[in-house]
Formats: sequence, C-alpha cells, structure tokens
Amino acid sequence: LKLVSRKHYSVEKGPMWAPERKKVATTITKEMIDTGSWKDEQFKATNWHSTGLREQGGYLHPLLLVRMEYRKILIGMGFEEMPTNKWVESSFWNFDALFQPQQHPARDAHDTFFIKQPAECSLESIPKDYVDVVRKTHEVGGFGSIGYRYDWSLQESKKNLLRTHTTAVSTRMLYLLANQEGGFQPRKYFSIDRVFRNEHLDATHLAEFHQVEGLVADRNLSLGDLIGVIKTFFAETGITELRFKPAYNPYTEPSMEIFGYHPDLGKWTELGNSGMFRPEMLRPMGLPEDVRVIAWGLSLERPTMIKYRIKKIKELFGHKISLETTQNSPLPRLDNRLNH
Repeated sequence: LKLVSRKHYSVEKGPMWAPERKKVATTITKEMIDTGSWKDEQFKATNWHSTGLREQGGYLHPLLLVRMEYRKILIGMGFEEMPTNKWVESSFWNFDALFQPQQHPARDAHDTFFIKQPAECSLESIPKDYVDVVRKTHEVGGFGSIGYRYDWSLQESKKNLLRTHTTAVSTRMLYLLANQEGGFQPRKYFSIDRVFRNEHLDATHLAEFHQVEGLVADRNLSLGDLIGVIKTFFAETGITELRFKPAYNPYTEPSMEIFGYHPDLGKWTELGNSGMFRPEMLRPMGLPEDVRVIAWGLSLERPTMIKYRIKKIKELFGHKISLETTQNSPLPRLDNRLNH
C-alpha cells in the first residue's frame, strides 16, 4: 500500500471578476471629476496606519554649517558683516589700493584669473585725487616710505579679475570709513565669501575657496591686539593648537601666518594670513595718522577639515564630494561661550 495525497482547486467567479484586467486607481484625478467616472472607478484601499515615505529635503553642506557658526561667533564678538557680492574686481581695489606693486608675482596670470571680456573697467567712480595719491605712493613713497620706485600704470590698475582675496572688499570699506560724514569712527568688519586663485591642486589647495576676512580699525592698536582677537575667535571654534609665524605681505607690516594642527594629517596646516595694514595703504584713503587697522584672512575649508577630520580638501569641496557625506554630516560642535 502507498499513501498518495491529491490536492484539488476550485476556481469560481468572485465579486471583482471582470473579463479584462483593470488597474485599480490609487487617487482621484481632475479628469475623473470632470467626466464623473470616479463614481464607477475602483480605488485601492488606503492603510491610514502605515508610515509614509521619509521626506527627502535639502541638506546643509559642512562648509555652510561651519560658515553659519563662524558668522554667529563674529557677530557675537561685535563685528559687522561687509557686502561681498562683487566676485569680479578691478586690479586697483584688489592690488593697487593695498600698496601691492604692479610687478608683484601675485599679479601674474600664473596666480590670478584675469577676465577676458570685458578685460578692463573704468575707474571714473573713484575720486581722481585718491588715485593720484595711490600712484604717487607707489612711485616715490610717502608717509614714511620711499615707495617702490617704478612707473605706475593706470591701464594695469583697470584690468578686471576674479578677486584673489576679500581684502579688496575691506579696502573699499576702509575708504568709505575714512571719508564718511562726521569723520572716522572705530569699526569691526568681517566677511565670509569665495575667492579665486590659480593654484596647483593638492590635498589642501583649491583654485576656488572661501575666505574668512576680518578687520578692526581703531586708534593705537598693536600686534598683541591682533593675536588676541585671532586666538579668541579660534578658541570659540574649538581649535586651540595655534602657531604664528612671521611672514611678508606687501600691504601689512608686521605680518603673520596662522597655523593650526591637523590631528589626522599629523602636521601643522596653514589656516590664513594676518597683519597690520601699512600706512602707505591707509593714509592715502584719508584715515588719521594714529588709526591702526589689524586684519586677517582665514581659510574656511582648512578649519572645517580639522573639525570634521577630513584629509583631502577635494572630499570637502568640489565635484568629487560624496552626497552621502553631506547628507550624514553631523552638526559642528563649536564651543561658543560668547552667548553663555
């Protein structure tokens, strides 16, 4: 004997039977309402207890997160934000007004992106007497300086370029500050925006990056004030391992480079530059003799790399950045004590 199992199926017409398969509607449409076909339409049942799809909104890039925190810290320190909507600048405001000679290597095409069309701008909006004082200071000096002893070219100063630093914005603001109604008043300014340089790309350099610019204009300031302000700012961001190295800048004296320690790279990374603006830059604007301006330009990317432990700058900014990294990046925990 052998046990055999047999299964039998019975197929019958159910209440939803139809000779043709019909797709069940998931939602009512305008066409159904206009034609009245919704009355005979079959709709898919809705489960009101199910969880909906996760909302996929926009995510803030780590640079934007750090930028917002830096802005809060600087405003908390009493700084006013400068307008930085001019990416294209004239060579006059970017170089000449800063007492940077026209034969300086930084003004070469190997370091600066010059604009082809329009290649030049008009300097008619700048008072002629100010341009003449800038020219004279370059050629023969003044205010305790012997100048650079060369023939300054007006055509060279008209060349358009992508700004190499937001110090061009600071120069404009200082000129307005010197010539405002009622005379000079102490001010603290800052800006955070993009700058452009013809750099060789590597782990810590890009041709387009963000600069955190700050300046304090007041009477009888010193280098100690500059170091104190920079240390206070970075302490609020949580970066306390800093070094200052003497440096040279055409428009600041004395000048210092600022370095911060990157724990993953295992080395000191340059964060920015700083110094006291020279009299050859300030006095032609009309600022009083006892007014000193301490200033600094810091990279936004490199402190962000230290904060997020990123080794290569291309992983932070550029076309190679992972969207998943942006989506999952945590909020920066900056030890901001100013609001406590």
